[in-house]
Amino acid sequence: LVSVLLLALTSPVLLLAALAVRFDSRGPAFFRQTRIGINGAPFTIFKFRTMRVEPAAGHVMLGGRADPRVTRVGAFLRESKIDELPQLLNLLAGDMTLIGPRAETPNFVEHFTPRQREVLKVKPGLTGPGQIDYTTTQASQLEGASDPNRYYIEKILPGKLEKDRDYIRPRAFAGALVILGRTLVGVLTLGRKG
Repeated sequence: LVSVLLLALTSPVLLLAALAVRFDSRGPAFFRQTRIGINGAPFTIFKFRTMRVEPAAGHVMLGGRADPRVTRVGAFLRESKIDELPQLLNLLAGDMTLIGPRAETPNFVEHFTPRQREVLKVKPGLTGPGQIDYTTTQASQLEGASDPNRYYIEKILPGKLEKDRDYIRPRAFAGALVILGRTLVGVLTLGRKG
């Protein structure tokens, strides 16, 4: 119900974003990628494409805000978080929930410790505590790293996963409302920070 309502409300933005992506660079409007969901099951996540189309790499390579692969429209979509809106399709399909841990790619999940794998006991979320607290600083931290993937695995991922573990233990409704509120505040204030 929530995903249908949100898709209906955001449909004008989705249409404009899709057209902008197609006109800005060659390739499809949507980006599909394998992520790991509940109980370690893989699923295909949907986002707007924010990078130039390049030959597929063996594994996901992270980059910061200055990543040369990011297109002009893609930079705006990332900064505004509009690139995440197609994940409402994943919500509709039942692969994701509104609030939960971030859905990571297989090459990052393989580094999870047994303790960190506890986040795989629930569906990943469109938003969550780990995503809120790290999204604004993560890109700038990766820019200065000689090996962004290793930096993410060793320095960023453990803190994100710990916050997600803390959230999934109580699963309180009040906590979920706080996370939704923080997400809205974060998205609405991004333009003023940039």
